[in-house]
Amino acid sequence: MSSLLIKNSKLWINGKIQAAEILIENGKIIKIAKIISTDADRIINVKGNLVLPGAIDVHVHFRDPGMTHKEDWYTGSYAAACGGVTTVIDMPNTIPPTTTINSFIEKLKIASEKSVIDFGINAGVTRENSREGYLKKLWKLGATAFKIFMAASTGDLKIDPSTIKNALSEIGKFNAIACVHAEDESMSLLNTHPISVPNISESSAIENIIIIAMYTLSKVKLHICHVSTRQGVRIIKATKHIKNSDFVPIITSEVTPHHLFLSQEDLKTLKTFGKMNPPLRSKKDITELWKGLNDGTIDIVASDHAPHLPEEKETTFFKAPSGVPGVETLLPLMLYAVKKNLIQLETLVKVISENPAKIFLNRFNKNKGFIKVGFDADLVIVDMAKVNPIKADNLHSRAGWTPFENHFGIFPVMTIIKGNIFQESPEKCKGVMTNCTV
Repeated sequence: MSSLLIKNSKLWINGKIQAAEILIENGKIIKIAKIISTDADRIINVKGNLVLPGAIDVHVHFRDPGMTHKEDWYTGSYAAACGGVTTVIDMPNTIPPTTTINSFIEKLKIASEKSVIDFGINAGVTRENSREGYLKKLWKLGATAFKIFMAASTGDLKIDPSTIKNALSEIGKFNAIACVHAEDESMSLLNTHPISVPNISESSAIENIIIIAMYTLSKVKLHICHVSTRQGVRIIKATKHIKNSDFVPIITSEVTPHHLFLSQEDLKTLKTFGKMNPPLRSKKDITELWKGLNDGTIDIVASDHAPHLPEEKETTFFKAPSGVPGVETLLPLMLYAVKKNLIQLETLVKVISENPAKIFLNRFNKNKGFIKVGFDADLVIVDMAKVNPIKADNLHSRAGWTPFENHFGIFPVMTIIKGNIFQESPEKCKGVMTNCTV
């Protein structure tokens, strides 16, 4: 039995900051009180700093297996922990793609051996596995959700509307979530990225996936990934406002820091290092994204951590791969946004910890996303006065660069992963799959 007592802290609990102490045993929070007098194996005085639930990043590409020169489960999870992310959900477009039982079990084995934080694994949808019964088998193995690519991306998992309809029908039967890369390629132009993926490409795709979901005649759960346009926000908001319908899908969505903090104008300096899908948008779009985040239209902030090496990005815009690293800068950027009054702390905790847990991780165990007795002791300790410029040299992803160079962030003073202080003993931190049944 090991125990840790956190003293002199300001906790984010029950929707507000309270002076309190936390007692942790065997990775779980066992007591929260104003003063705890119990002895513990380790006592730390956090000197009045803020203690928040660990961030949950629901959209990462750790490139493992198959592209480990870009990232792997150890380097990706290590970077995540340094940035205060204590749980991630990995996307299926690896090599091989996570679309079969064998590839799912292979990725689970690799992640279990390498990851220093807990994780979920999304399965990808294909024409082959959308046949009756197969997706449910992946669900029973512990797949967190099912990724649907409406357009080509790294890994080439694009599927046609007929396959999407079949998949949504299956997914709806067992109440799972379909995560959607919403991009309508019929609205795109060749060779002119980011102009090639205009706003209408996203909004059209979101409308189409909602209509397809309605044709399944079941209340499907749709999660729209990396919303980037004002039109997309408005469609999601309108859909959420439809009540008392058995056919309109239950819809949630996410936005990335790069779509909140970077615009098309930044491409002048970022060049190919600013290429991602969906592309950077206008400042008008950014304003609407912040508005949607603050009014609850957008449920989650996720990094879409998609690392590539500098030498892979240093080519023509058309040839350069899409994607930027971001798991380590996710929470620091958003904490700085709190300091700049772009978002309230209460909203940030919801979109970066509570909502991700509620939407994706509460299938078997309700133990993530909150500072509560009985929950996992996944915590970040933050000094809100400690603002620093973001420097690639100080980050830990194998990518070795960041699109946020010289932006400001508030990095955690300490990350606690199931009762272990990561910065002191990363070797003691061992991740497991949150929904594992294998």
